[in-house]
Amino acid sequence: MMGHMADHLAGTSDATRAVHAGVPERSPYEPPFPGPVFTSHYHLPGDPAGAPYTYARDGNPTWTRLEDALAELESPGTPAHAVTFASGMGAIAAVMLSLLRPGDAVAVPSDAYTLIGGVLRDQLEAYDVEVRAAPTAGDAQLALLDGVRLLWLETPSNPKLDVCDIRRLAAAAHERGALVAVDNTLATPLGQRPLDLGADLSVASGTKAVTGHSDVLLGYAVTRDESLAARLRLWRKTTGAIPGPMEAWLAHRSLATMELRTRQQAANALAVARALRSRAEVAGVRHPGLPEDPSHARAVAQMSRFGCVVSFTLPSKEFAERFLAALRLVDDATSFGGVRSSAERRGRWGDEVPEGFIRLSVGVEDPADLVADLTQALERAAG
Repeated sequence: MMGHMADHLAGTSDATRAVHAGVPERSPYEPPFPGPVFTSHYHLPGDPAGAPYTYARDGNPTWTRLEDALAELESPGTPAHAVTFASGMGAIAAVMLSLLRPGDAVAVPSDAYTLIGGVLRDQLEAYDVEVRAAPTAGDAQLALLDGVRLLWLETPSNPKLDVCDIRRLAAAAHERGALVAVDNTLATPLGQRPLDLGADLSVASGTKAVTGHSDVLLGYAVTRDESLAARLRLWRKTTGAIPGPMEAWLAHRSLATMELRTRQQAANALAVARALRSRAEVAGVRHPGLPEDPSHARAVAQMSRFGCVVSFTLPSKEFAERFLAALRLVDDATSFGGVRSSAERRGRWGDEVPEGFIRLSVGVEDPADLVADLTQALERAAG
């Protein structure tokens, strides 16, 4: 497949690109946004070489439109190749397990998403892959790069919201012959473009803010290197880690509002973070958009918006649980990026955080209403 680049979107804004990316050209009497294609096979006469679609585990027109859109959003103006998966972990596992071989080394953040440091690390080590880990903050992974085949970055990190310098780390990794992948889930392609900053792959859970409605599991990887994309497609075909056509269609449909959603969520998150900083019960408020945040300077240098997640610490596990139970507008849930706000105590998953550590995903509700809800919940938890 050729890398996607939509000429008619050249020079347009992110908002326009999100609405039109991957949408087919207008055709008389056809729907402007085609529905999902449900099939397990295609009419396939003769030699299948060169056929755009052969079998539904290999490709689907609904995937193609979504992948064109994601490539356009992650790499506007430069041809790129997107590969979608059944979940974010499907995309992460495809990148790591298709690129790494026994005897290789991979550098990962020690504060990455829980399954990176748990299940996936165990699987890699079982395959005789050396896993090296260092924190995101301070670009600490620079010390791990000698002899590494793959550098995996997650910035901002989940859930602590530290930020590393993608351009600096990618340049150092490339000098040593390593590939660089960035988990761009929290930032989204409208907040950060890792490929423009030197990364070889931008990987994300589309379950989160990209789709934004908490009703789809999806993952993807985008690269400008066709050979890398081909390896990911082969891995997807071999393992069957494919997205359903309905999920792909829902995800593509949701992209049209992504700029609106993520812009409002980022503004709301900043307002909430500022309000939380004034509360005596709350410690360690983190959000990259706060000027006083330790990650702010790095975030400003490589991000155009700072995401929907705010993290903070309450006095104890019991206080945090009372707080979560008292919330009226905010769900106690483990995902983030949805239009409805959610929060959870991350220690329940074994994250290396204080027992009262809260990850708050800020939605598109009125920020004054969210601040009022958080305030009353804090007061009830303290009372």
